[in-house]
Amino acid sequence: MEELRVVGAAASLRGDAEEPKQGSVLFLGGNEVKSSAVVKYSSAPPQAAFARLQEKTDLKLPPANWLRESAKLGPAGTTILGNNKKSKPFSSFGMAYDFIDSVGNDVDVVSDSENIKKLLKIPYSKSHVSMAVHRIGRTLLLDELDIQELFMRSSQTGDWTWLKEFYQRLIDQKWQRKKKSKEHWYQKAILSKFLYYSINGDGAAQPVPSTSKQHQEGPVSGESDEAGRASWPAPFEMPSSLSEDPGASNQGLKNDFVRNILWTFEDIHMLVGSNMPIFGGGRYPAVSLRLRDNNKPINVLTGIDYWLDNLICNVPELVMCFHVNGIVQKYEMIKTEDIPNLENSNFSTKVIKDIAQNILSFLKSNCTKEGHTYWLFKASGSDIVKLYDLTTLCEETEDKYQNPFTMPVAILLYKVACNMMLKKNQNKKHYGTIRTLLLNCLKLLDNGRHPQIIASANYMLSELFQLDEPKKEDGTDFPISGNSDESYSEEEEEMPDSDENGSYSNSSDPPDDNKAVAVIKSVGELSVPEKYKSVHRIRPSCAFPVCHGTEERCRLVLNYVLEGLKSVDSSVKKEGDLPAADPSTPIPLKYEDESTSGGPECLEKQMALFLDKMGSFQKGKHSSQSGMIPGSWQYKMKLQLILKSSKAYYVLSDAAVILQKYGRALRYIKLALQCHDTYCCLCASMLPEVLVFLCQCLTLCGDIQLMLAQNANNRAAYLEEYNYQTKEDQEILHSLHRESRCQAFAWATDLSTDLECQLSVSCKCYEAAYEILLFSNLKNQNPEQHIQVLKRMGNIRNEIGVFYMNQAAAVQTERVGNKNVSTTEQQLWKKSFSCFEEGIQNFESIDDATNAALLLCNTGRLMRICAQAHCATEGDFKREFSPEEALYYNKAIDYYLKALRSLGKRDVHPAVWDSVNWELSTTYFTMATLQQDYAPLSRKAQEQIEKEVSEAMMKSLKYCDVDTVSARQPLCQYRAATIHHRLASMYHSCLRNQVGDEHLRKQHRVLADLHYSKAVRLFQLLKDAPCEFLRVQLERVAFAEFQMASQNSSAGKLKTLFGALDIMAKTKGAFQLIRKELVAESEQMSENKSTAENVSPNDSSAGLNKEEVLKLLGIFESRMSFLLLQSIKLLTATKKKIGGINEEEVVLKTNKQVYSLLLRATANKSMTLLERIEVIVNLLEQLAQNAEGSNGGVQ
Repeated sequence: MEELRVVGAAASLRGDAEEPKQGSVLFLGGNEVKSSAVVKYSSAPPQAAFARLQEKTDLKLPPANWLRESAKLGPAGTTILGNNKKSKPFSSFGMAYDFIDSVGNDVDVVSDSENIKKLLKIPYSKSHVSMAVHRIGRTLLLDELDIQELFMRSSQTGDWTWLKEFYQRLIDQKWQRKKKSKEHWYQKAILSKFLYYSINGDGAAQPVPSTSKQHQEGPVSGESDEAGRASWPAPFEMPSSLSEDPGASNQGLKNDFVRNILWTFEDIHMLVGSNMPIFGGGRYPAVSLRLRDNNKPINVLTGIDYWLDNLICNVPELVMCFHVNGIVQKYEMIKTEDIPNLENSNFSTKVIKDIAQNILSFLKSNCTKEGHTYWLFKASGSDIVKLYDLTTLCEETEDKYQNPFTMPVAILLYKVACNMMLKKNQNKKHYGTIRTLLLNCLKLLDNGRHPQIIASANYMLSELFQLDEPKKEDGTDFPISGNSDESYSEEEEEMPDSDENGSYSNSSDPPDDNKAVAVIKSVGELSVPEKYKSVHRIRPSCAFPVCHGTEERCRLVLNYVLEGLKSVDSSVKKEGDLPAADPSTPIPLKYEDESTSGGPECLEKQMALFLDKMGSFQKGKHSSQSGMIPGSWQYKMKLQLILKSSKAYYVLSDAAVILQKYGRALRYIKLALQCHDTYCCLCASMLPEVLVFLCQCLTLCGDIQLMLAQNANNRAAYLEEYNYQTKEDQEILHSLHRESRCQAFAWATDLSTDLECQLSVSCKCYEAAYEILLFSNLKNQNPEQHIQVLKRMGNIRNEIGVFYMNQAAAVQTERVGNKNVSTTEQQLWKKSFSCFEEGIQNFESIDDATNAALLLCNTGRLMRICAQAHCATEGDFKREFSPEEALYYNKAIDYYLKALRSLGKRDVHPAVWDSVNWELSTTYFTMATLQQDYAPLSRKAQEQIEKEVSEAMMKSLKYCDVDTVSARQPLCQYRAATIHHRLASMYHSCLRNQVGDEHLRKQHRVLADLHYSKAVRLFQLLKDAPCEFLRVQLERVAFAEFQMASQNSSAGKLKTLFGALDIMAKTKGAFQLIRKELVAESEQMSENKSTAENVSPNDSSAGLNKEEVLKLLGIFESRMSFLLLQSIKLLTATKKKIGGINEEEVVLKTNKQVYSLLLRATANKSMTLLERIEVIVNLLEQLAQNAEGSNGGVQ
């Protein structure tokens, strides 16, 4: 028994088609086949219960309501009651347009239910089958191809003659029109009257007296041969309106079915159109009504017909009315699942299922080329079913539009692609399918006839390539779909059975047809389970093309955009006002030298004009030179295409920047901005996202100009890149020039040779981007963009500030004779300071403390340059540290301290923090050094100066970090050592020159000693400052000598002397370092003897100044000689007084020996520097041993 499960209300069919109908009933036909149906649309009014006619009712008499409209029937009663008019040749396309979501993806077949029944009855029927098959994605569209009707038309118009010849040669040589019998029209007439009689209620039928029998003589009124015949369009009669509304009711493309049903039969999903009349009444919500001649038994074909109709329409019961010669006899109720078991009409539902699966597999395996029209043909009485590719056969004719299916197929491909595009973000795996649909659509279209669809399809193709995605392995998003139903070929791939090159022969060909794509040799095969399997003999070419890199992807996009632009431009009629330009001729690019274009002032004017133009968008001004009408499809499409090309050029430019091809990057951003300029000329109002994109373009342009300025040495290569143009770019530019002069952004995109100009242009680009964000109120919606633009503005202002600062420093260096500061320098300072100040404001407005600190640091450096400019020339003997210098150095210190306050603590950015500290330390040190070396004694007292120097030096020490391990640590240690050395020297000098205050003298002595010892300790840490170490030690010796001079007792003097000699002994390490460097240098000299002429005498070891060493060595020898002599004298005197042998005698003996050796060495003038150093090192070793041996004896 059959199971009946209601999924939704089956009877609630609606009369309007606004929304798809979701009522469905699923039932299992005799537990052998699964079938379910969902009514997607119905134009039928609510079902009326059928009227059971009285016995003996004469159906030959027309009822009173015959062929009239009725409230219960709706406006088109004839349609609701199942007009048996032949289905139109494009009926499947009408349905496909209405349910575009189902096409190409979920549904296997779209067709009229009559065509489905005809196919499933092939093994049982001898009648001919002729159907057109089209593939859209994984969906097959089936339409009746009425050969007789087609050839009748061919005789009148001359169309399709190639097919007629082919048909006559291979299939039916004696073709002639077959007329329908009177019996056929008689049966149609009584069925129609029966259905009208069966309407229950107010419009119930009553027989009317008939004065004539005309209704029996010929066709029913309104159903003449002409009306019954399919309405074939001419090979190309699709008006332009079709492209705007392809679903319009023209030329048979309308969905004329009473109901459209999504029918699932086993695993086959079909969108089916049905006109079967359905009534209420009986045991179920719906029944189908059938009229049968009692004298003729129901055969298998009729049984299959009834069963399939009920399955498709979800009708659980069949009501059969039997008549004899038009006189009603009786009624009989039959359940749908009982139909296959009727007497004389037995058939296996499982076999029907196998037939359906075999036919679908056969068609899917062989109808592989999208856009091709396939013809499935079985001759009357034949067992052979053949499949032809009519598109391939038609290719020998002049015009592809000889095939009337070309346009509907193209439009359907386009509509399916459009529909998938709307959902493209849901699943990128469909991108390959969409691309294939569109490419196949374009193959079928002619640019002169369908510019709108071509432009739109090309735009959609360009949209498939995501330009704004972060860079990744390009093929990963689009998996190649293996042999799934979606992997149909877009290529014109030849099938093994197909012989496309076979020529037509004039002689009669044998029946074995080599033109067929595929053949079913016997209809009996269709009943064998899984005889035909869906084997897709195609490669999965609908996978999205893998682009190896951004440039390739953008070039594909631009190629599609160009094709779209060509379509739009060719369709714009107004050609008279266009500037004469040849797309193959490159458009000359203007380069102006900065000197001729008027410099930054000219740039300011261009910038003002640009911003004024940008402001005018708000007022809605626009103009098109080509005469496109705003609002027309050309206008809308060109805007979209131009914007897409602009984005592609932007991405190309960005990619070129990454590759450091800055000339190419500027060329691409120029093209992007030219596209944008044209967009601005056409567009009445700018969308926020377009303005944001313009900001991105200007920002990138600013980046490129800055990069060009920073890489001036490659200017020739960049110019060459900038001048290069592809043919594609020229043609796109030609299309842009139809609408605009494309000069609005010329100020930003010209390649200048002047550094200052490039920096200014870069700054103006950022400023323009910032202005757009401001006046379009996009700042808050795009905070990230806003921050990026302000960062870049701060950065470029820093760059310009540094540029002017360096220029000022260069001018200062060139200034020789003139002591006064030039106005040029002052102007440069002002410009530089102004840039730094603006940059600091930019960074502070986005709370970027680190960059603000760097700019404050640069401002400090500028102040130091100003201070240096105010110092007098070296030739001035009365040189003093001027108040102007002090002022600027103090300003510099203020800026450095502000920078530290901006950072707050070292953790914020250790590198910047350390850098600012170092600069601050340097400024204090420089100021102290200048005050010390060029004391302003004419304005200040010596004590005051000493106090200020001491304070500045101590502050410099405070900001000089000697403890943190870093690359700068040795520098800091050297600086600190130098500061201690200078302070010690200053206190030493004070001590020498000071008379009187003993407390102050003692303080100075202690400070001098302290700073000398600290300086020595720091210089000892450094392995590359032996000369400085020697100098400090010699100053310490002089300090000891100075102290000794004021001592009276021999013991005190001896103690001081031994202390001084001990200091000298400790310089051994410094002399050893000097010796090591001299040895290394001499070895290098001997190695390079062959190329000695290349080594100049001044190229001595980088870390060793020989003149300095000689000078220090001379002083050292002299002081050592003096100290040894003094020690010998004092020790001798002491010995005479005391007498006896003690440690002092040993010391005296050693000192005499060392003194003697030293005198000999200094007397020998022929000794080299290295030999002299060797002597000193040996002598110091002896002294050191002596000091160790006598340590305590001298005390």
